[in-house]
Amino acid sequence: MAKYDNLIASIKNYEAFIGDITYNEPLAQKTTFKVGGSAELFIKPKNYYSFQIALSNLLATETPFFILGGGSNIVFPDGILQKVVLSTQDFVSVDKLAPRDLPLDFPEKTIPKDKILITCFSGTPMATLVNYCTEHYISGVEQFAGLPGSVGGATFMNARCFDKSISEIIYYTTHMNLNKSKVELEHKRFDPTQWDYKKSPFQDGNKFITTVTFLLDQKTAKDQAKIQAECKKYISERVDKGHFKYPSAGSVFKNNHDFGKPSGKIIDEAGLRGYSIGGAKIADFHGNFIINVNKATAKDIKDLVLYTQTQVKNNFGFSLEPEIIFVDN
Repeated sequence: MAKYDNLIASIKNYEAFIGDITYNEPLAQKTTFKVGGSAELFIKPKNYYSFQIALSNLLATETPFFILGGGSNIVFPDGILQKVVLSTQDFVSVDKLAPRDLPLDFPEKTIPKDKILITCFSGTPMATLVNYCTEHYISGVEQFAGLPGSVGGATFMNARCFDKSISEIIYYTTHMNLNKSKVELEHKRFDPTQWDYKKSPFQDGNKFITTVTFLLDQKTAKDQAKIQAECKKYISERVDKGHFKYPSAGSVFKNNHDFGKPSGKIIDEAGLRGYSIGGAKIADFHGNFIINVNKATAKDIKDLVLYTQTQVKNNFGFSLEPEIIFVDN
């Protein structure tokens, strides 16, 4: 498309850029909901520097864009998405971080002997992080076994699994501040006052998470079987609850303790379990799951979300807040 010619030429002008740039890229298979049309332009950098090149050029040309991670909480629109999708799919790495390599302005760099720092690029699948920790006798991420999506997405949403929030194991993060004219890397040490139930400081500003460093428990080889068993237990619970029966985004609405009960229970009491619009359905096995049972469209899902919110509001006076993100033109 001619409107992207200058952008693409500018990106490719950098010899260091490595990545794929495609037109009309199908998006449905890049999300766990398996819905959506295609992106006018899709950029998939192969490394951090290439990502920075693409991002800087998008900002400089004021081109509308959306940064895609693991796609586990995303609903792309039907038809053509008239903006650039910048993918972190290849922005993947998991490794140990030596305390001496922490940012220079950290007040102290002493990590207890039984602890270890693990750093991930934001595009790293949560499954890759869990597998790495299991292989290296590291404990602390077991509850997130089976969680779809990326480390960056889980951090952005402050994912919560089996009563554990990912913020409980975050030591520090790095990010790009998109509000600045020049894209530079910044870091932020974990501050509990900036995090809450499914809330993170990245939801309030125009920042892109680049890496997340976790403070975890270093165990020994004799503990590996126990760590593996814990991971399998949580995966089995997800399977038993039907998390993987159909394409979905997991929980659709956040829980609100002021309501006195989980959102799924409220939806059940409104008589909505099993209700469907088009190919989207409130799961028979969980009131807070919307599943793609028969080639659902993005409109089907959005309509079902809005209908659920309206029915719950009319019946109980509660305003359900969605977790899933609808990407619009």
